[in-house]
Amino acid sequence: MMMPRVSREKSRSGIYHIVLRGINRQDIFHTEEDFLNFLGIVKRVKAAQQFQLYAYCLMRNHIHLLIHEQNEDIAKTMKRIAVSYAGWYNSQYERTGHVFQDRFKSEPVEDHQYLLTVLRYIHNNPVKEYLVTNPEKYRWSSCKEYYEDALPIDEVTDTAYILGVFSADKETGRTLLQDFMKLQDFDQILDIEKRERKSDAELEAHVEYLLDGQPVLRLATMNKQERNSFLQQLKKLKGVTQRQIARVTGLNPNIIFKA
Repeated sequence: MMMPRVSREKSRSGIYHIVLRGINRQDIFHTEEDFLNFLGIVKRVKAAQQFQLYAYCLMRNHIHLLIHEQNEDIAKTMKRIAVSYAGWYNSQYERTGHVFQDRFKSEPVEDHQYLLTVLRYIHNNPVKEYLVTNPEKYRWSSCKEYYEDALPIDEVTDTAYILGVFSADKETGRTLLQDFMKLQDFDQILDIEKRERKSDAELEAHVEYLLDGQPVLRLATMNKQERNSFLQQLKKLKGVTQRQIARVTGLNPNIIFKA
């Protein structure tokens, strides 16, 4: 017997933290074009439906959005975005079927304190995954738009509201936000369910991402200090064993263990 679908919790403020993930935890972004296409869809739907986007972060197999609904219910807005991207994705990769896992997850954001906490959490996702050392360095999030003015063509995020929470002066607000971003996060935030083990293919893709698209074999030509620093990052990853790192990189297991 199928269980009835639980109604989505309604936000009194109209602000939601949304998580959308790939079906079976599969990657939904493979190339720069994929990321750019999704952001283009968000901009088009945003312009038509007039919702506000306070933050976003596009990871390889999931998406975080911080949205303030305006003229349209959040469920309809997310359906427009998801259907548009899924149609493009299936055409691009000559496939059929679902791209996203079930319906999106959401949680209401009812006050300024939690709004800022969610913003910090979203922007720090790539740091926690060891993709970058500082959140503003990650290309596919809104953090950079908060740290410096973007060209009009690159603007996706409505930054004025959250900067205004910190200060009526834009530059003061920007400085205070950057200080806030450095604070440690202990709050329980909506996220995707984590899988304990990474596959070899996932680890190899992750290594190549950290190497800016260079092949895994690049590790063999690094000097010892640079390579050890890189391997230490890999050893911190959740769901990865040292033997698996050796297998994927082709390096001697002793090199991995001693790094």
